[in-house]
Parts: sequence; structure tokens; C-alpha cells
Amino acid sequence: MLLRIVLVTAFLAAGLAWVKDSSVLDRAGLVGSCSVVESASAGNEVWQACRAGRLEGRPNLVRKSCVSHGVVDDVEYWRCRTALASGPPA
Repeated sequence: MLLRIVLVTAFLAAGLAWVKDSSVLDRAGLVGSCSVVESASAGNEVWQACRAGRLEGRPNLVRKSCVSHGVVDDVEYWRCRTALASGPPA
């Protein structure tokens, strides 16, 4: 009986770690996500288009030196000084 509990707990922990480290929730549309969009202006600025997920709203990029430029058709556009890092945090 104890072995079953340990195996189920290990399986659940491995599953939760996999979901946390992968982009499964992003691809399923459950959490908000941003993507780079092309802009007509040249320079070091990068534009991000952020969409809301089913479980969370749109990401807030204020702490990443970005400025919101409004919401159009449920997409919020942000102007950032530099490119944002993609992937999981180190």
C-alpha cells in the first residue's frame, strides 16, 4: 500500500514539473502569452502583442521596461526598449 502511494506521488510530482517547465499551458491557451510583432519603426524597440488566457489575463510587461499602447481586438500592444528573453527563467 505504501509503495502505491509513493509511486502515485512521484508520478504526480513528475507531471506537475513537466507542465511547469514546458509551454503546455501556453499552447492550450490557458495562460496569457506575448509574441513579437513587426513594427515600421527601426531601432532598438521591440513590439509585443499580448493575449489573455482562459485562466489568467494578459501579461503585464511594465516591470520589463515596456509601455502599453492600448488594446485592440483583445490584444494588448506593448513597446519595449529591448527584446525580452524567451524561455523559462534561469
